[in-house]
Amino acid sequence: MDVNSLIQSAMVTLVPVALKVAGAFVLWLIGRWLIGFSTRTLGKTLRRQNFDVTLTRYMQTGLSVVLNVALVVAILGFFGVETTTFAALIAAGGVAIGVAWGGLLSNFAAGAFLVFLRPFKVGDFVTAGGVTGTVDAIGLFGTTINTPDNVQTIVGNTAIFSGTIQNFSANPYRRVDLTATIAGTVDHHQAIGLLKERLSRIPNVLTNPAPDVDVLQFTPAGPQLCVRPYCKNQHYWQVYFDTNRMIRESFGEAGFPAAMPSYAVSGSFPAPIDQVARN
Repeated sequence: MDVNSLIQSAMVTLVPVALKVAGAFVLWLIGRWLIGFSTRTLGKTLRRQNFDVTLTRYMQTGLSVVLNVALVVAILGFFGVETTTFAALIAAGGVAIGVAWGGLLSNFAAGAFLVFLRPFKVGDFVTAGGVTGTVDAIGLFGTTINTPDNVQTIVGNTAIFSGTIQNFSANPYRRVDLTATIAGTVDHHQAIGLLKERLSRIPNVLTNPAPDVDVLQFTPAGPQLCVRPYCKNQHYWQVYFDTNRMIRESFGEAGFPAAMPSYAVSGSFPAPIDQVARN
């Protein structure tokens, strides 16, 4: 067999394969665009109807997974693979994966419970699965939380559902817990009155319930006051930092001495060794 015959034979074999690969690539690009278009359209449609954001994102994720699987099956069918056989393989593989990766299925079930039982929703500030931040999305297997330092963290749904969940956005307001230590020579009544008066000037501090300021405990440096204003959830950090700054400025303007640990030592002391020797 000469070289020309080999080239012709290779062309006869490779050209159809190359065309199929090119067709599959085009099918993949079109399919991915259609999947993105479908999920975006679903999201826009549900948002126009004021549908819940948490359910909307959960349904978008589910639709994307289903359509991607359908796309892969379609591409395999384009190459001549029997889709019925492939479906049977998927079913058998799903059983094997379910046995081997029980945690994946438990994450899926926990995600469904999170969506329907609603311990929190998208946009809430929570502590869940050991992570504190704002909920961005509840997915099929994991929940996306953006932490206060702007780090995207994905937590398995099982870890969230089986643990303790703190939802800081569930109630209309929350308390800011701070402390201030005053010197023992300072009149605590004056300090408490001063802080209460200055707290009323801080923006977004609620008057009902009124801020709590009182003696919390005693320390070697002096009495420690609790300073606890209330505010709406979205104003928490602003009130937190403004209150800290107000405590420092108020005590400075009032001329309060700095709280320093002090100790009183009493008793008799032995005479120096050289004095004992002279006697």
